[in-house]
Amino acid sequence: QVHMVESGGGLVQTGGSLRLSCEASGRDFSNSAMAWFRQRPGLERERESVARISQSSKIIDYINSVKGRFTVSRDNAKNAVFLQMNDLKPDDTAIYYCAPGWRFADGDFDAWGRGTQVTVSS
Repeated sequence: QVHMVESGGGLVQTGGSLRLSCEASGRDFSNSAMAWFRQRPGLERERESVARISQSSKIIDYINSVKGRFTVSRDNAKNAVFLQMNDLKPDDTAIYYCAPGWRFADGDFDAWGRGTQVTVSS
């Protein structure tokens, strides 16, 4: 059974930093591109892919609003993905999840974790 466990969220002030971690078990994701998604308040039906990283970490991509502030990385030996978030803004407030995929989660993936709440106060 696949489990995704996201951690590292919290409450920070505008301009603060957080480092999110995602640890997976039950499936080896080293051959999968991985992405961090977020679900913002009032947009519970949408999970927006904000940062993506290829299997070998050679290709990394971000949405425009987080470029220069967020850094995605992974450790395939640990089956883990990370998201360093700097210069946080209130618009970054969301629940953050990780999943295999790029702009969208892989179609056969349905093992979403609980996510980790990030709240940025103004």
